[in-house]
Amino acid sequence: MPSGFNFAASPFDCLSRQEQELVSNSVDVAYFRQGETILDVGAEPTHLYVVIKGYVQQVEDGEEVGVYGPDDCFDGRGLVAGKVSDQFIAMEEVVAYELSKAAVMELISRNSTFGALLFEDLSKKLTALSERRSQHELHTLSMARVDQAFLRPPVFVEITENVRAVAEIFNKVRTNNVMVRDNSSVPPRLGIFTLGSLSRAILDGTPLDQLQVGKLAHWGLIKVRPSDHLYDALAIMVRHKVTRVVVMDNEEVVGLLEQVDLLSFMTNSSSLIVQRILQAQSLQQLHEAAQEITRLVALLHRNGTRVGMIAKLVQELNATLFDRTWSLLASPELRANSCLFVMGSEGRGEQLLKTDQDNGLIIRDDYPDLAEAERTCERFSKALEGFGYPECPGKIMVNNAEWRLTASQFSLRVRNWLLEPTAEGLMALAIFMDAHAVSGDSELLRAVKQSLHAFLTDNDFLLARFASVIEAFSSETGWWNRLLQIGDSSPEMVNLKKAGIFAIVHGTRSLALQHRLFETSTVERLERLVEMGRLSKDTSLHLIEGLHFLMGLKLKEGLRQLETHQQVTGDVDMRSLSTLERDLLKDTLNEVKKYKTFLRQHFHLEAA
Repeated sequence: MPSGFNFAASPFDCLSRQEQELVSNSVDVAYFRQGETILDVGAEPTHLYVVIKGYVQQVEDGEEVGVYGPDDCFDGRGLVAGKVSDQFIAMEEVVAYELSKAAVMELISRNSTFGALLFEDLSKKLTALSERRSQHELHTLSMARVDQAFLRPPVFVEITENVRAVAEIFNKVRTNNVMVRDNSSVPPRLGIFTLGSLSRAILDGTPLDQLQVGKLAHWGLIKVRPSDHLYDALAIMVRHKVTRVVVMDNEEVVGLLEQVDLLSFMTNSSSLIVQRILQAQSLQQLHEAAQEITRLVALLHRNGTRVGMIAKLVQELNATLFDRTWSLLASPELRANSCLFVMGSEGRGEQLLKTDQDNGLIIRDDYPDLAEAERTCERFSKALEGFGYPECPGKIMVNNAEWRLTASQFSLRVRNWLLEPTAEGLMALAIFMDAHAVSGDSELLRAVKQSLHAFLTDNDFLLARFASVIEAFSSETGWWNRLLQIGDSSPEMVNLKKAGIFAIVHGTRSLALQHRLFETSTVERLERLVEMGRLSKDTSLHLIEGLHFLMGLKLKEGLRQLETHQQVTGDVDMRSLSTLERDLLKDTLNEVKKYKTFLRQHFHLEAA
């Protein structure tokens, strides 16, 4: 019986002591010569192989689709299916453990996590990984649902009730709001009357016992569902600048979620950051709040919060920061007659750490003082640079006149991008497609995007040229080899954006352009494509999970670089990855490869 089996390697690191003993009693060692076929297509496997020394190539229809090195295992899927679907060939002399099929099936029956990590697809592997990391997460904000938090019971009054009587209710039941019912409306409607409403009632001057509560109630309720995550509720509070949301199950009010109660689920200060931003009266105060965002991201990541949730919260916090900065710098007239928007990963809601500024401004056509807009935009760009958002090397910023245009000028520019699809124009189009409004009149941005859809014809050549950037930007050459250079004397770095993130993002953006989608986030675009029947649900799920996995690796490395005072590069040192992370990275990049093949066929890129 061989000794030295590495139980720290995935998927064996999830086994109990008794399950490890089963492995030790059921494993042997095998040797294969260079070029020898270990498993062939159609063979019925009898063992699971775990590489000790050497490398094994996985070949599908004559094309390499995977390479396995020390501590990697294969072919779990073939073992469970009863038949091998690919070839596995020794690239050099290979020494490997052989674990009997009976032992593997016993482990799968005992340990569902082992089974998922061994042979399931990418999404199920990532789910298993998440479950392993997060036994404590079930009690954290990232996993908790709204109905798990303390919900304050609603107090109802009729629309005709007077304000004095409501003030007495506030004092009697110790609440700071009541729900206002208007049964005379068709359909009946609900509003809310708060302490802020009471202050306005006092300033109104009308005797409180003669003033009906309905006149000062808010009728546009900000609502969430009991099943929503608390993080979604927090993001909604940030977006709408409110301190409470109404929890509704269909048409029934379940309760009210107050920000102070949501804080009881939190181990961080995200709500305090929001309050600091909203209350800031100077750029210096905003600078201090901006620094807290990065510290919050690091804390959430250490606590195991899911990357998608962190990105969503960061998008809302940044939007609040940019909106407040713009409010301090721009005149009320400019704010009312313009739309400030962000683009790139910030516009898609996929930014985690601070990156280059990507923003623009659309100004209403009849706004008279364009010189004021130019001065304000210059100050805004410098302010963001001071907050830690460096200048965009391509000058895609509001202080660049090309990205500070009137609505009609922007619409004309969009048309030129489509009619004359130069490389620069297509790049600008791709950037603008991710535009997300953060301050001012968002209808200005929506109108320009509508003009983009109106100008867009079913031009296969344009779409092919637009999508073909996935070939020019990213390269698959050698990425399998990079994954396997663990232990080499020099660091082996892989740029995650080039290796996989860009292909997912831009490929999905190309499909969104083709189908005239208004969604800006990659996840929302993929979900809409599934709804439209343009993409399979499984493909969408794998791409979403893969994108978030790559974002998580990039965040992990970025935080490490920040902590060691290095420049954040977006590269990951392959030697720093665990065997499970390497396995998941292989699976993710394989899904990216399949997606690129689909895109090539869909857009006929071979002919572009």
